[in-house]
Amino acid sequence: MTIVLGVAIGVLPVFLFLGALLLIDSYKLVTLRAILLSVLAGVLAALASYAVNVALRPALGLDFARYSMYVAPIVEEALKATFVVYLLLRNKVGFVVDAAIHGFGIGTGFAVLENLYYLNVNPEAGPWTWIVRGLGTAIMHGGTTAIVAMVARTLHNRVDAFRPWLLLPGLGVAVVLHSLYNHFLLHPLLATAIIVLVVPSLSVAVFQRSERETTAWLGTGFDTDQELLRAVHAGQVSGTPVGKYLTTLRNRFAPEVIVDMMCLLRLRAELAIRAKGILMMREAGFDAAPDPTVKDKLQELEYLEKSIGKTGLRALNPFIHTSTRDLWQLTVLE
Repeated sequence: MTIVLGVAIGVLPVFLFLGALLLIDSYKLVTLRAILLSVLAGVLAALASYAVNVALRPALGLDFARYSMYVAPIVEEALKATFVVYLLLRNKVGFVVDAAIHGFGIGTGFAVLENLYYLNVNPEAGPWTWIVRGLGTAIMHGGTTAIVAMVARTLHNRVDAFRPWLLLPGLGVAVVLHSLYNHFLLHPLLATAIIVLVVPSLSVAVFQRSERETTAWLGTGFDTDQELLRAVHAGQVSGTPVGKYLTTLRNRFAPEVIVDMMCLLRLRAELAIRAKGILMMREAGFDAAPDPTVKDKLQELEYLEKSIGKTGLRALNPFIHTSTRDLWQLTVLE
């Protein structure tokens, strides 16, 4: 019965909070499959942390208390952040709200395995122990990894590609918070209460801000892409800023490359409108039907990018969507 109580207090509330994050995500940007992968990544990070901690603590000659306060937070937060790196490298995260969900999912997986381990080691622990050891620590793990992911995503929006240093500010904050929690500077129940109250409140605030940001991005991007497509279909590209710019490139690139550039801009605009349309339908509560032509268009896009070459793509930088968020929207279609 004690084990059942420990699971109920230390595991179930974390999954319930993760489910709540998914429910309040209006655009349904993160699929259930993606969340389960994040949880699995957290479980693997917990296994790796256990192996590293078991080997590293004796090597450093530290007692359990000092190791848990100063070394374990670095090891555990760094290993949890490895999946965040993967998500950013593969443009799987488009908005801060996505990062918050994935980060909390990773922390959830980590906390579940850690709490199951402590249940096995100390099966007779009482409910107050599990409120502190289970619920408080679980929310802490989810919150710190969410911070890492959110800060990295915010910084990633300002550059054209992922850089390792983008992870460092959020990781530093997560390590400090984790270490402070392990110091027990406050009464354990008070520290747990603060964690349980503050993390959900911050998460809701982040969601609200990200929802406004998503709405603004959808409106601006949708209008820009539609304007380009209207000009292409009306045969009036030459009078647009895009057409005038391509004219200046005629002396630098072969005619067939210029044609490929125009096709690339048109195709990316079509895909962008499709992706934004899917997000708008999700926000309205509808599921978009699969588009059988998307796969062929993505393959054509890849072919055009190779045909144009790196130099040509750099020449299109003023007009082609190259921000990490615009690249992310293509993953919505895959």
